[in-house]
Amino acid sequence: MEKLTFQYIVREPNVKTENTSLLILLHGYGSNEEDLFSFATELPEDLLIVSARAPQNLGFGSYAWYTINFTADEGKFSDIPEAIEARDKIAVFIDEIQKKYTISPNKTFLLGFSQGTILSYAVALNYPEKVQKIIALSGYINSELLPQNLKTKDFTKLDFFISHGSVDQVIPAEWAKKAPEMLNELKIKNSYKEYQVGHGVAPQNFFDFKKWMEERM
Repeated sequence: MEKLTFQYIVREPNVKTENTSLLILLHGYGSNEEDLFSFATELPEDLLIVSARAPQNLGFGSYAWYTINFTADEGKFSDIPEAIEARDKIAVFIDEIQKKYTISPNKTFLLGFSQGTILSYAVALNYPEKVQKIIALSGYINSELLPQNLKTKDFTKLDFFISHGSVDQVIPAEWAKKAPEMLNELKIKNSYKEYQVGHGVAPQNFFDFKKWMEERM
């Protein structure tokens, strides 16, 4: 395996054709590439699945896309320069994977969880030509990672599936709900669903985004 921007694991489709779709997975803070990859066995067999490992090693099999700093009063804030660097490296990684497996942007899905979702939003809204179908699980749009010139971008091909736990104790559902509001303002296609869970993916949530994907493959 040649050296790409990130380490990753892959599940090849049972048969690769010109219609094969690609799913790239971006895990959350403190997790690793095996986490979301557990979905792979339940997803369509003709899907190429790539799960990337974030670059920052937190030890004990835990990784992060960028630093989250915790303040003395239990507040927390993101390292924005690191997040921007991660965003742009993910964009390069998407190019690398698309080139390696000869798959076009309109056949590419990007799925993130938590910190991976924050970056999925950022990648899609900065580079809408690279990836067009985004599954945003348990995250939110961080405005500090968006382009200055949102109005000049062509978002016509973007399509989002957004979901969140209604009792999420890590990222409040109120934060997540701002995403469809913003996407609607930009006339970007999206759907938003909430599930009675905390910071995780309920079984029904999985079945709903799987169906959403199958309708777009």
